Amino acid sequence: MINRRKFFSATAAVAMLAGLPAGPASAQEPVRVGELNSYNRFAAFAVPYRNGLQLAEAEINAKGGVLGGRKLEFVIRDDGATPGDAVRVAEELITREKTAFLVGTFLSNIGLAVSDFANQKKVLFLASEPLTDALTMGAGNPYTFRVRPSTFMQTKMLVDAAKAKGVKRWAIVAPNYEYGQSAAASFKRLIKEAIPGAEIVAEQFPALGKIDAGATVSALAAANPEGIFNVLFGADLLPFVREGNTRGLFKGKTVVSLLTGEPEYMLPLKDETPPGWIVTGYPWEQITDAPHKAFVDAYRAKFNDTPRLGSLLGYVVGYMVRDAINKAGGAETEKLMVALKDMKFDTIVGPVTMRGIDQQATLGAWVGETAVKDGQGVMTNWKFIDGAAVMFTPEEVAAAKKK
Repeated sequence: MINRRKFFSATAAVAMLAGLPAGPASAQEPVRVGELNSYNRFAAFAVPYRNGLQLAEAEINAKGGVLGGRKLEFVIRDDGATPGDAVRVAEELITREKTAFLVGTFLSNIGLAVSDFANQKKVLFLASEPLTDALTMGAGNPYTFRVRPSTFMQTKMLVDAAKAKGVKRWAIVAPNYEYGQSAAASFKRLIKEAIPGAEIVAEQFPALGKIDAGATVSALAAANPEGIFNVLFGADLLPFVREGNTRGLFKGKTVVSLLTGEPEYMLPLKDETPPGWIVTGYPWEQITDAPHKAFVDAYRAKFNDTPRLGSLLGYVVGYMVRDAINKAGGAETEKLMVALKDMKFDTIVGPVTMRGIDQQATLGAWVGETAVKDGQGVMTNWKFIDGAAVMFTPEEVAAAKKK
């Protein structure tokens, strides 16, 4: 009868002599990362994001993976687009799927729910998309880091671009949930700082995905604003633009609009895109630097489609995950938390730092104006704004943390 202890000792010895892994916990096991997002409800952004993430994953693994030869594997799940469902999915990714940490989410309220889960379970959460300022300010926690520029950062970019207009009477229209409320609060503060005497004369907060465009446009028009700050996106944006165009709401007014320049939302507008809006977005077809062009070529070859901003974000997130794991020397939460603070990343849109004081990345955004070309909305007169130039000050961060 074979002695089991001697048998396994001999097997391990042979494996060591042959340079092979000696057991199941070998260096060849993949590093599994849980990713959750609103793929069903917000497919226009989330599916391109997943494509970009998977393109990065394939490239990383083709180049040797992470930690000297281990595969990087994103375990991707739909978060149900509700806080309760998202927390359940996050729990399953950590406990059932045995993922090392979490990335992703789209809606701000979902991001906050997963961030709270991460804090309770002491697991790292790299928030890809949710934009609310609360995620890294008052409601921030040591386990949550964010990639995209926040509502404050993007709103400041827009206000800086619009302040030369000198418009003082402003109306706000935003979806009635965390992201919209956060963006509106940032705009109210920033426009008054930028333009002395500026005032908010009307506010409309339609339910997300359920806008009554006629009523919303009528209410805004009745206030007779000189400028409009628009935060609508997705299924709410097209009916709002269509109704506003029909009723002449935008004529002669300065309109600043979060996200509208992103291909996800510009493509459905087509030739109905209102000209002259000041927007954040992604003019992918006009960016000529070599790293970005290589990404676009690879994306189009793999998916037979043009990239969206979500595509770019997913790609950047994939490589940030790789670099963080390699710097940390593992995928353990404590190691990653140390590695990520003030970590510098070389991305296809330039250098990005994960600022340690609020765990907010300095990733920037493109700001320009809308126009129509060949029957399709495009961005013109754009420039890339470094996120480091529009962040909360260290004093503001410290004050928020004390509350």
